[in-house]
Amino acid sequence: MNAAIEAPTIEYGLLAPLLLVFGAAVIGVLVEAFAPRYLRKSIHVPLTLLSLAGAFALVLVQVMKGDLPTTAAAMGAVAVDGPSLFIWGVILVLSFVCVLLINDEGHFVASAAAVPGSADEEEAESVGGGHTEVYPLVLFAVGGMMLFPAAHDLLTMFVGLEVMSLPLYLLCGLARRRRLLSQEASMKYFLLGAFSSAFFLYGMAMIYGYAGTVSLPGINRALAAGVLLDPLLLIGMALLGVGLLFKIGAAPFQAWKPDVYQGAPTPVTALMASGTLVAAVGALLRVFWVGLGNLDWEWRPVMWAVAALTMLVGAILAITQTDIKRMLAYSSIAHAGFLLIGVMATFDKAAGNAGSLSAILFYLVVYGFTTVGAFAVVTMVRDPGGEAWHLSRWAGLGKRSPLLAGIFAFFLLAFAGIPLTSGFFGKYAVFTAALGSGAEIGDSLGGWMVGLVVLGVIASAIAAFFYVRVIVLMFFSEAAADGPTIAVPSTGTVAVISVAMLVTVGVGLFPQPMLDLANQAASGLFIR
Repeated sequence: MNAAIEAPTIEYGLLAPLLLVFGAAVIGVLVEAFAPRYLRKSIHVPLTLLSLAGAFALVLVQVMKGDLPTTAAAMGAVAVDGPSLFIWGVILVLSFVCVLLINDEGHFVASAAAVPGSADEEEAESVGGGHTEVYPLVLFAVGGMMLFPAAHDLLTMFVGLEVMSLPLYLLCGLARRRRLLSQEASMKYFLLGAFSSAFFLYGMAMIYGYAGTVSLPGINRALAAGVLLDPLLLIGMALLGVGLLFKIGAAPFQAWKPDVYQGAPTPVTALMASGTLVAAVGALLRVFWVGLGNLDWEWRPVMWAVAALTMLVGAILAITQTDIKRMLAYSSIAHAGFLLIGVMATFDKAAGNAGSLSAILFYLVVYGFTTVGAFAVVTMVRDPGGEAWHLSRWAGLGKRSPLLAGIFAFFLLAFAGIPLTSGFFGKYAVFTAALGSGAEIGDSLGGWMVGLVVLGVIASAIAAFFYVRVIVLMFFSEAAADGPTIAVPSTGTVAVISVAMLVTVGVGLFPQPMLDLANQAASGLFIR
């Protein structure tokens, strides 16, 4: 007699924020299929913004309930715990403000299928063509960003990785200016994503061969009961790590990341630099703390080398850049290294590494908003051919537009970690967690943790040099007669810069409320 097939149980209430974003993305595809062209944008913009705001409201409702589940939702596939809800909230807010930037005219090409510089492209621009499908693509990417760090098994995490990445490959190639560079960025990001996916998938197969499951708690239990030096396990761990480090942009896997940031439309670059990093760090924590937590003595030395190399490569190579977006890309790489310092601070397992997790969550918030604000400023400094990317064009900006230059200078100081900015407390939190880890561990590895913090301070000092160099260029250099113009900001751009400044200044002066939120989220750490 055949056994009855048990129907899956789906906790729709817990997954409501995720389902709302994906549902809006599907509706956006239907709008593209059936709505007339002249109506599409007027439908897409409110649909996208309302779905992101609604998903954030649903996250707040779950947080205020306070009674988080003790088991993973969707048959053990998605962990809706404190860190997941915090990361979801951060991603949704960052995505909302990035959509406000995307909504500005002039960022996206009129016809991506037309050859750059051809008559077809000129004709599409003359009739006012545009790619309104960017809005459902953004929603799919945001949904993938939410699923990726909340996945409770490797297979679901791989699905989240692909759903997050595939729309971004397309969005990178839709820049209105520097078309060939944009198409090159799209291809390079696709290749980077293919490497990441291939390593992750092969590593997942190896881990399954060792543990007999792709569930993260199941892998953790297999480690507790099995041989820790099994070749399948070690190879699988290495491949999983490489796949995730590609998405973070850690050295030596950062190749082409600056090219992608440079060629993509600036609002898309802002979304990738903020939301993708938040999601990827959350997934890295999920894999290495929940699934491979019992193997931390094996992966921490390798992570130490990656973190040190990432900080130094990002800080040193940023000095040589003459393109503002490439400089911010290398800055992002350096910040990924600072975050990896926190990932290594796994000394309080009984409490779920809550102190280290709180520091990482806090860092992700302050870095994300500062990044979006900096790229919003970049969209406003214009040459006749588009945005003024070359640093020489920013000379004397403080005399042309003191307010805009002052705002950008403040964002750069926050990146550098100067006191009274949010960046200072972000780095302080991560470094403190690492020093506490070193004191707890003791012996030689504890000394290595202290050494890593010292390297982090040195990398911060190197990074401060190129941040200050830009500030000096803006305020203490003469402006060229044919210097760039400052675009009249739209309401959306003003809102983005205002929110970013509010968070950067507010958290810099009063960090405790955000630290309390991060501590509260970290206390509900990772459903087992």
